[in-house]
Amino acid sequence: MGEEVLLETRSGRVRGRRQDGLAVFQGVPYAAPPLGALRFRPPQPPEPWPGVRDALDPGPAAPHRAGALQSMLGAREVGWSEDCLSLNVWTPGPDGRRRPVLVWLHGGGFTSGSGSLPLYDGSVLAQRGDVVVVTLNYRLGILGWLALPALAEEEGGVVGNFGLLDQIAALEWVREHAAALGGDPEQVTLFGESAGGMSVGSLLGCPRARGLFQRAICQSGAAHHVHSAESAEPVTRAVLEELGVGERDLRRLRELPAEAYLAAQQRVFQRPVRSTGLLRFQPVVDGEVLPRHPLEAVADGNAQGVALLAGTNLDEYKLWGLSDGKLAQLDEPGLVRRCLRNVPGEHPEEGPHGERVVRVYREARSGRDDTDAKALWFAIESDRIFRVPAMRLLELQKPHAPAVHAYLFTWASPFLDGALGSCHALEVPFVFGHVDHPALAAWVGTDDDALALSQRMQDAWLAFARGEELDWHAYETDRRQTRIFGREDDREGAPYETERAFWEGLL
Repeated sequence: MGEEVLLETRSGRVRGRRQDGLAVFQGVPYAAPPLGALRFRPPQPPEPWPGVRDALDPGPAAPHRAGALQSMLGAREVGWSEDCLSLNVWTPGPDGRRRPVLVWLHGGGFTSGSGSLPLYDGSVLAQRGDVVVVTLNYRLGILGWLALPALAEEEGGVVGNFGLLDQIAALEWVREHAAALGGDPEQVTLFGESAGGMSVGSLLGCPRARGLFQRAICQSGAAHHVHSAESAEPVTRAVLEELGVGERDLRRLRELPAEAYLAAQQRVFQRPVRSTGLLRFQPVVDGEVLPRHPLEAVADGNAQGVALLAGTNLDEYKLWGLSDGKLAQLDEPGLVRRCLRNVPGEHPEEGPHGERVVRVYREARSGRDDTDAKALWFAIESDRIFRVPAMRLLELQKPHAPAVHAYLFTWASPFLDGALGSCHALEVPFVFGHVDHPALAAWVGTDDDALALSQRMQDAWLAFARGEELDWHAYETDRRQTRIFGREDDREGAPYETERAFWEGLL
């Protein structure tokens, strides 16, 4: 165990340790346990504690079942509990200096994950950039995102978005304690991947989060994927049916064990639910925390002055090919049927959008990339769910930001003989500097080029957090300059522009 180091928080002192030149604090409460009467309520300040509290080990994750990616990477489980609202800090301080602070929101589809996974260890970033890195847990699944209207009738109650409110509470904790940690509360960069990136996008449109961060990085997640009250309602109804609880029986909802929610959640995933939302559990436009769709709020300047870096991986959707049992038999008619479901409506002259998107992508990729049904499906879904929403967010934030920048990650995983390409989440170990971790070797590759790419990405993220000018042009809608992070570095204007242009007016 390294040398002890103490931190004075608003709730009491905590004891961390020094490791490799950093002060590390783990499992620090930023809010009270959301148990009993506090379940399905906004987070409350933690109760003060006497003496010194150990902050030597990660706190429990929010109740969840490990996601497929988490299991595939062999990430250790830290255990879960509803007493989960804690965070972890890596800092070269505390020493009175004012360093940039990077706050990470983990992914996991809003139903799994933890800020304490080894993949998110902030030590490499903190050391390389002389910055403070913070990771955190937030409530997941039903317990974090249940959009139940009856909850809004309580004093201070909201319909859903408890996980989003947790993230805001953690950002408030960071603002209050940044200086004590050797950080600058006026230089906070919020970054996240997948559901974490979607959370960042939602917080850009959230009035309560205004002023809590000055820069934002969205990795493979933007601001498109939120529920309306209408799309959340079928999910809520399915949850109540699986739990066997009436929509106004709030006392019973607070008495059920957490295991009952995980079991019900699994059954909800297995049943057809008529919801237009991408994910069953996600932020919801509730009129309170999110008064309107985040994209509308961003367009109107809710995140005025917040610099934005956003991007995606070239082959995002290939990750989900692992669980698509019908993919091997996918043919042209099957591809068109899938696209007709996902891209409804039709052009007055060119026919159904689901047929058009297949034609456009095949013509654009001809002579450049594979054009079989499976390859087109991956390309279309990667753009529909991830790349185009990121570009749309950049466009809307640009008039209100000092700068917005785009990137595209193209490094291909060697896993499964390269079948995954540059799939979803592959960039995360590059950003955190863990490509040389033995557990990740098969996933990211082990050659010197991987380490060099990781260092380039870390340096770009760190320069952005410091407010420095990046080494590629800011994003402009007429040129769409994009930094390509791959085996070969490039700075392109408008990559895959024909495919992007198809979605104008549709997303």
